[in-house]
Amino acid sequence: MADDQGKSMDNVVKKTGDMSLNAGAKAFVPKFNVKAPAFVPRPAAAPAAPTAAAAPAAATAPKPMSISIGGSASTSAAPAASAAAAPKTMSISIGGSSVSQPPPAAEEPAPVAPSAPVAPATESAAAPSAESAAAPAADDSQPDDTAAEEEMLLDEHFKEHMNVIFIGHVDAGKSTLGGNILYLTDMVDKRTMEKYEREAKEAGRESWYLSWALDTNQEERAKGKTVECGRAFFETSKRRYTILDAPGHKNYVPSMVGGAAQADVAVLVISARKGEFETGFERGGQTREHAVLVKTAGVRTLIVAINKMDDPTVGWDKSRYDEVIAKLTPFLKKTGYNPKTDVIFIPLSGFTGAGVKDRVGNACSWYQGASLLETLDGLQAVERKINGPLRIPISEKYREMGTIVSGKIESGHIRVNQKIMIMPERRVCEISNIYGVNEAEEQSAISGDNVRIKLRGVDDDVVQNGFVIVDRKHPCHSTREFDALLVIREAKNIITAGFKSVLHVHTATEEIILSKLLHKVNNKNQRSRMPPPFVKQGEMCIVRIQTSKPICVERYSEFPQLGRFTLRDEGKTIAVGKILKLVDTNTVNAAN
Repeated sequence: MADDQGKSMDNVVKKTGDMSLNAGAKAFVPKFNVKAPAFVPRPAAAPAAPTAAAAPAAATAPKPMSISIGGSASTSAAPAASAAAAPKTMSISIGGSSVSQPPPAAEEPAPVAPSAPVAPATESAAAPSAESAAAPAADDSQPDDTAAEEEMLLDEHFKEHMNVIFIGHVDAGKSTLGGNILYLTDMVDKRTMEKYEREAKEAGRESWYLSWALDTNQEERAKGKTVECGRAFFETSKRRYTILDAPGHKNYVPSMVGGAAQADVAVLVISARKGEFETGFERGGQTREHAVLVKTAGVRTLIVAINKMDDPTVGWDKSRYDEVIAKLTPFLKKTGYNPKTDVIFIPLSGFTGAGVKDRVGNACSWYQGASLLETLDGLQAVERKINGPLRIPISEKYREMGTIVSGKIESGHIRVNQKIMIMPERRVCEISNIYGVNEAEEQSAISGDNVRIKLRGVDDDVVQNGFVIVDRKHPCHSTREFDALLVIREAKNIITAGFKSVLHVHTATEEIILSKLLHKVNNKNQRSRMPPPFVKQGEMCIVRIQTSKPICVERYSEFPQLGRFTLRDEGKTIAVGKILKLVDTNTVNAAN
């Protein structure tokens, strides 16, 4: 045994005579990870044939384990007499030759300190490196944490949440329709509704009592006009809904735009009463502008509720219903909706409730379609990014025993005690409480939910409408300058560089200036080579926009909810657009 080992060592010395030695190199000490899964050795790529003496025992002896350093490993067999009972040998291959080391006498393995410096192992090495030994082996059967978390959140929020905005011209009956929905779905009890009816009668507003379920402040009740975008909740057997009651007067369009940014579905309420539909649909009426604004906000499905069909001037007349559809359809098609797939027409009465929860029935024998709530329940589910980067544009903020903000979760999910960041201020704080439907406290909320959040560690004067709540690992972009594709919808005069306007993007409102006109774009999406001197109504162009303050936006191709916007001036929607490029960006990495 000693002679064989002496010969092997002589062969190694001869073959490695040209190697340079570093006397000051540290001895190689293998690291062992006790938590690592059991190691299953693989045979060397080309093991040498056993000698004749060892051949009888080669079939029964275990395969030797080799560590290949700087070349392929060759195994040296143990003597035949002891091969069957001997433990596995360790073969260290240097430059193509191998040295067989006998196992240590102790039961626990001892570190091996070679006398020569060890070169880095090649990819074909049979034994794992220290780094790979420390890391657990990949297991395809191990469940994915992200999928498991998403499944758990879906179990907690098993009913889909959908945000519905009611839009239309003033006095079309939006608040009355919304209030009746709350009553019919038992969200407002009969006693409360009788109280509203009595108070409305005393104020000389008897027919307005249903709208008081949504119009809660005295100014709205006195004028009979919605001023702010109201919010309420109701639930069916299939879904949970948030009602966003948009103001219909042109002076309050900015509030309507903020509500449209949170909507998944829009209900365009049309008054079928003689003269009222025509007033709202003419130039200057809000029927047209609201339809354009919700399309710009990304609402793909539009339900047209032809209201007041029970009015004496209408009397559920089919010809009036067909007349309204005939006038609306070409306009909606021009706006970008497909009348066959994106638009649903429903006749109803928001005051009596006919066609709202239950079908119209005998009052309208010519219509056999679904009711409004049946139509909402039958809509296709909205795709949610539950495990996407957290994005919550803040639509409202106030102080009530702490800082409270509200908004729709566009992407991601939140939990109580979660650390978050408020952009663009980069302020890190913590979620103290989450309030969901009917102000009930929740432990979590997912994409699509419209929630109120109580924050810990931040003052309310730091937070503003239009700020965005994000997670620290995936912050959004904040910028003062970006390039955008603009469609000029209505402009009295030509628009040149230096034009000032008001930008509405998600829930943010900011003053901007068109610093440059970069290209004019034709109907084939071809860009002009030279910058145009001006653009006018009906044209498309690519412009550079500068904002007065940093705002949180994203490229439309990456995150549409934060990448589309509206330009308004002098109470009119001048243009709509989408962000193509962020010129001056400021991205924040996760804070430790």
